Amino acid sequence: MNLRDFVKLLRAGWITIVAATVAGLLAAIALTMLTTPLYQASTRLFVSATSGASLSDIYQGNRLSQERVVSYTQLLMGETLAQRTIDKLGLDTSAGALSSNVKATAKPDTVLIDVAVVDESPVRARDIANALSDEFVAMVRELETPEDGSNPDSRVVVEQRASIPLKPVVPHTTRNLAGGVALGLIFGVGIVVLRDVLDNTIKDSAVLEEITGVGVVGSVPLDKERRKQPAISFEQDNSVIAEAFRKMRTNLQFLAVDNPPRVIVVTSSVPSEGKSTTAINIALALAEADHSVVIVDGDMRRPTLHKTLDVIGAVGFSTVLSGRASLEESLQKTRFPKLTVLTSGAIPPNPSELLGSLAARKLLAELRSKFDYVIVDSTPLLAVTDAAILAVAADGVLMMARFGHTTRDQTAHAVSALRSVGAPLLGAVFTMMPAKGTASYNYNYAYYGEESPQRRGGSKSHARVPHRSEAPAQSVREPRLHRRQKPQESA
Repeated sequence: MNLRDFVKLLRAGWITIVAATVAGLLAAIALTMLTTPLYQASTRLFVSATSGASLSDIYQGNRLSQERVVSYTQLLMGETLAQRTIDKLGLDTSAGALSSNVKATAKPDTVLIDVAVVDESPVRARDIANALSDEFVAMVRELETPEDGSNPDSRVVVEQRASIPLKPVVPHTTRNLAGGVALGLIFGVGIVVLRDVLDNTIKDSAVLEEITGVGVVGSVPLDKERRKQPAISFEQDNSVIAEAFRKMRTNLQFLAVDNPPRVIVVTSSVPSEGKSTTAINIALALAEADHSVVIVDGDMRRPTLHKTLDVIGAVGFSTVLSGRASLEESLQKTRFPKLTVLTSGAIPPNPSELLGSLAARKLLAELRSKFDYVIVDSTPLLAVTDAAILAVAADGVLMMARFGHTTRDQTAHAVSALRSVGAPLLGAVFTMMPAKGTASYNYNYAYYGEESPQRRGGSKSHARVPHRSEAPAQSVREPRLHRRQKPQESA
């Protein structure tokens, strides 16, 4: 992953990063508010030693004082002095608890000792610091005075007494907030990076080409309007998604110049990959180019074309195969020019056997003779075997892969299913490509018992719909084996 990919990754996961940062900030605020404030009062002690009149005696006395300072800091934080302070002030605490709140530090090469005492009460912190210092002066006098009562070799005086602190030293509000934001930011970036590392979905055309072994013939941008109305009116629509299907139409016509595919099965690995919407609009794009096109609903389990194109679904593919109706009686004109539809008909009890019959092959051959293009909207390959059966009798298959949704394993298994029956794979199509960035979007079609978002009351997609004046977001890759053939058709 280079720097550009990392920046794109951060842009795609900015919501996660912001949420983690806000969570870290809120945690820091909560910690700060729940922490008991502590106040610190400080005193300063001066240590001196008895010295003579000569320079040597003065030097020895100064050295003695500096040596005493190190020992005195330990005595200041000991339980003996803490107990004397408790007895003097009548505090309701233990010597160990009080000594843990006392910190004595000596400045290097000096005879000064700073004593700091923390407590929940600012007044009590001052009183403890002053009482502790006074008791320490008395303790040193007792320890340093010889048994004969002569002057002690060292003495301590309180150079600076404590005052009432105005602000608490705990909690460290600024440090806590900065630390919470920093930890939240790091955690959010970590989640985004880890999610990308563990993400097995396909988000790159090169990866899709590598798995399928064919070129990407089209990229369909995400358009939330297609959820309401899958069919695009190409005569009046010049949007980005319409241009994407026009480019796909051009690429399909140049897939094999000597023997262009005319019977095309549109399938996917799993449901909710925009397969039916893509099939309908490929057929409409071909019809716009003045080709006679028939779209066949090869999904005899959960058919949808009759609803989308507003035609009768009771008579269609299954009724023709069973001999209950002729092909001429079952073909229906749509509201779109040059587009005819053959619906799935009545749902049979044995769709796979019916589609694999000799009658099905003859029917597709008859449709080929009547129309320029036959587009078959089939079932997902990993759900049932219907698509693989239909693909054997077709000129080729278009494999749909939903951006950021279809996994590598799913696509690989679907391609393997096609190759196992000898079905020719024409190319792959990226569906529901985000308008910008690499983020995935919620754009679902109901399929095989899965309720639609409207019925579930789910949230609507908020994907951006590009304005007509904008240029298409992504150019379409030419098929791997035919990239020298440049499409000449103006989309």
